[in-house]
Amino acid sequence: MTLEIGKMYNGFKLLEESTIKEINSKALLFQHEETGARLLKLENEDDNKVFSIAFRTPPKNSTGVAHILEHSVLCGSRKFPTKEPFVELIKGSLNTFLNAMTFADKTMYPVASRNKKDFFNLMDVYLDAVFYPNIYNYPQIFMQEGWHYELEDKNSDITYKGVVYNEMKGAYSSPESILMRKISESLFPNTTYGVESGGDPDFIPELSYEEFIDFHKKYYHPSNSYIFLYGDGDVLEELKFIQDNYLKDFHRLNIDSSIKIQPSFPKMREMTVDYPISPNEKEEDKTFLSLNFAVGKSTDKELYLAFDILEHLLLETPAAPLKKALIGANIGKDVFGIFDSSILQPSFSVVVKNSNEDKKDEFKQVVFNTLKDLVENGIDKKLIESSINIKEFALREADFGGYPTGLIYGIKCMDSWLYDGNPFMHLNYEPQLEKVKEALRSNYFERLIKEYILNNNHSSLLIVKPKKGLGEEKEEQLKKNLKSYKEKLSEKEINNLIEETTKLKERQTTSDSPESLKKIPLLSIDDIERNTEELPLELGEESGIKILKHNIFTNKIAYINLYFNTTVVPQELIPYVGLLSSVLGKVSTKKYSYEELSNEVNIHTGGIYYTATAYSDSKELDGFVPMLKIKAKALTEKLPDMFKLLGEEIESSKFEDYSRIKEIISELKSRMEMTIFDRGHMVTAGRVASYFSSVGSYLESVTGLTFYHFIVELEKNFQSEKENIVNKLKEVSMLIFNKENLTVSVAMQEEEYKYFRDNFSILYNRLGSRKLQCYEYNFNLKPENEGLMTSGKVQYNAKGYNYRKLGYEYTGAMQVLKTIISYDYLWNNVRVQGGAYGCFGGFNRNGNMYFVSYRDPNLRGTLQVYDGAVKYLKSFNTDEREMTKYIIGTISDIDSPLTPSMKAEKAAANYFSRITTEDLQREREEILDTNINSIRSLANVVDSCMKEQYICVLGGEDRIKENKDIFNKVINVFE
Repeated sequence: MTLEIGKMYNGFKLLEESTIKEINSKALLFQHEETGARLLKLENEDDNKVFSIAFRTPPKNSTGVAHILEHSVLCGSRKFPTKEPFVELIKGSLNTFLNAMTFADKTMYPVASRNKKDFFNLMDVYLDAVFYPNIYNYPQIFMQEGWHYELEDKNSDITYKGVVYNEMKGAYSSPESILMRKISESLFPNTTYGVESGGDPDFIPELSYEEFIDFHKKYYHPSNSYIFLYGDGDVLEELKFIQDNYLKDFHRLNIDSSIKIQPSFPKMREMTVDYPISPNEKEEDKTFLSLNFAVGKSTDKELYLAFDILEHLLLETPAAPLKKALIGANIGKDVFGIFDSSILQPSFSVVVKNSNEDKKDEFKQVVFNTLKDLVENGIDKKLIESSINIKEFALREADFGGYPTGLIYGIKCMDSWLYDGNPFMHLNYEPQLEKVKEALRSNYFERLIKEYILNNNHSSLLIVKPKKGLGEEKEEQLKKNLKSYKEKLSEKEINNLIEETTKLKERQTTSDSPESLKKIPLLSIDDIERNTEELPLELGEESGIKILKHNIFTNKIAYINLYFNTTVVPQELIPYVGLLSSVLGKVSTKKYSYEELSNEVNIHTGGIYYTATAYSDSKELDGFVPMLKIKAKALTEKLPDMFKLLGEEIESSKFEDYSRIKEIISELKSRMEMTIFDRGHMVTAGRVASYFSSVGSYLESVTGLTFYHFIVELEKNFQSEKENIVNKLKEVSMLIFNKENLTVSVAMQEEEYKYFRDNFSILYNRLGSRKLQCYEYNFNLKPENEGLMTSGKVQYNAKGYNYRKLGYEYTGAMQVLKTIISYDYLWNNVRVQGGAYGCFGGFNRNGNMYFVSYRDPNLRGTLQVYDGAVKYLKSFNTDEREMTKYIIGTISDIDSPLTPSMKAEKAAANYFSRITTEDLQREREEILDTNINSIRSLANVVDSCMKEQYICVLGGEDRIKENKDIFNKVINVFE
């Protein structure tokens, strides 16, 4: 049906229609006549439909009101009065995405599903949540999700508790998080960007319930909303649903949610911020130096794209001139850039990590002198071409790492729409890309550097430096403040606090009524496809090499993954496999300097990436296949160039450039430190698996904390060990890159396979061919049970074991158990009652199982909750409707949409793990047939694993020392 501009459709007037050829979509821009609600539909053939409603929510302080509200509106509403409809949907819908997001100036509520009925169910729950939340009826929601005084009896100490409070305590434990937050404050001190929308733990307890409610009343109205729809759904049906069920009940309001512009500074501002480190950590080489610049407006579509590319070419590749200059001047050990374009006034930052405060002047000098030199003498055109190409490749590929395409497009639309610009200006990127390409023939980027960096007073120098004992000081001050607060309370006020705590716990521990639960819309088992999707995989051979062929539409992009079996590496050299994967592509080769190599790769390919990994053998207990995986992608006609570059990196890398190897090791150490703070739950889950699992122990040695400590030692002793390090890298490289241990995965359409077949010899001829010895690895598996101490103020608690070693076998019902444990038992006990930000369980086919928590204020209590799962499972009981919900939620997780490259990778992983389509079909049927007895029968699996007492905790030094009796070892993560 053709819609007409200016006509009304179900309460919405069509304002504009446009074809966006870049994303193969038709854009329809509407406005709701009665309320002024804005609505954008991107119409296309994608069956992974996306809906989002967003509100402009500029906070005025750092109490985290926008963030707490984002959590809280999803805790029950008018039509769906259960305590957490959000969790019920995770457990029981076929969603492909379900979450909410707080940005600096907006709050978004996106959902996605491939099932039409499910999609409308999700829209219904989310629209009811944002417009009619239960926060007005239950102050306990604010207490649980935001913050509250916890007092169980008169003799106890008062403490702060709350999910967002603990989440942000975790965020403020990471120096990188503090840096990111303070950059905005340094540049925009007088606007909403000068405060912390997520909430600063020091200020969150200043937020009152009344202010929280007022924020919702002011901003969560259709007149302040931005509704986004994407996919193959019927737009008129979607508009009718939104109008008839929600918007018809509202009238237009004049809501001032405008975002003020920060006037430019007369001169650069300087700001210094401390971050906490443990008393036994050294302060040297732990300062962050950051130069930051306000860059126009995000509604300047050409500047928006151009600066993204400029940041890449200046700071993100081995050839990046600003990065090279800073590393070469020994300002710090890691350099990276940030271009934040999701705010009204985008910011560009140059960051040096592992530096010292006394280098700030030299830092400024090197940055400005380097940029002046680039302006005067010009930027290397090959570098410009390479950065434009890699960004253009990413734009056209539209592979967002598993996130629904529509979700990312929706977020990108908000980068202009929120500021009254055209919502699809950044999707329609071809015109501005052509203008940026003028840089290949002119001084385009040089002009940008001059105008927006060198001659820009709207800038800041930010110093984020370590301070020993700062965390302890803050905790001590907090205890004093709370003690003083309690002492000033009357007996009646103390009793009121105890009563409020009791009421909250009662609400948290009281189950939703069956009537309330039935109001959450639910699909039936009949809505689920009973047959597993067969991933494309056909075995072939080229020159004696096994080829995994994936015949799939890839839009003329060839995805080539090379899998080298690394059992040819002796056990004592295993960590060097991880190091090799970090070095290749970043050092010079016989033909190219590392700068030239980086440019060539970015000009001719979509990227070449090296990863040390391993695949568990599903048939053999504790068996696994270690691999060095190379992921490479290019347009099919560029395959000859890609194979030449791969061969060059594999065969001709020069490891003897000691200074370059040292730089790579230092950067690797820095990046791993960021990961440890940001993904502590994965650190502990991997660490605990290394105590009882060979594949876990291997992965620890090439990617985990063991590998991090290996890198720390290499950096510390580099001068004395450099020759040894280089010799071992050479040895490992020679062993791995051999025809004897290679399998290749090729994802492209059958008719394009000839491009691969005709050019594969370019790479094949550069591989070694001598017979190699394969090694059997024997790891010293035992319960290390470590307490891993950091300066953080939250914990990441992991406990697990391998159930197959105890005689149990894998069954698909374990995936339903994972859903039940993660979103029912652990959610209620660790997150809702315990105040942790996250928690979940895992049951892997190889037998490894674990429970883990994320940004958790507790330690011993959470481990006790894990042990209590057995009792919960033995008496597990639910009705048929709830069991259906658990099954649907499990299938939703298993059926996550995959991009062509992801399908190929998953098919290859199944091949190496010896998981057949029959295995996957059996698993699916076991999931669909799961019942109460299936879950109860798994109680013994959990019981047996918990009794093995394998634990690992990453967390605050004080908390770990308080509980040192439960650990066999207590160690400092950082020096």
